[in-house]
Amino acid sequence: MTDVPALPAVWRPRTTRVVAYATAGTIMVAMIVLAIVVAPPFGLSDRILMVVFGAFLAWILHMLARCRVTADDGGVTVVNAFRTRRLEWAEILDVNMNVGEPWPTLDLADGTSLGAMGINGTERRLAARQLDELRTLVTERGEAPDPS
Repeated sequence: MTDVPALPAVWRPRTTRVVAYATAGTIMVAMIVLAIVVAPPFGLSDRILMVVFGAFLAWILHMLARCRVTADDGGVTVVNAFRTRRLEWAEILDVNMNVGEPWPTLDLADGTSLGAMGINGTERRLAARQLDELRTLVTERGEAPDPS
């Protein structure tokens, strides 16, 4: 078991962010260049739509890159691509991540589960460390105290 990490703690993937933002930048540059050099039959509105389409793709990549899991004294905030959810410590029963899964799953007290895309399974060592830290916090803070 790892030491309890200091709060607030933030876990996010490194490679995903680098790849997503580099790809978004490349797409935007390519669409701007294409809009400038495209053949004359394409009008101004077509050129503007090319840049807007590039911006839309860059926005989607940004949404994927912003994924993170943040823990503080009050609980855990899971920011996935298109949804953010705030959980109290008592709501989280367990954290699971089987071999080959893209991200861990938080088992919740209401019987549902929630994927935490902020911990990326492809970054094996980083993901293992982040998962251990999150599990340690869930074990320490998520369980109800003994009524003795």
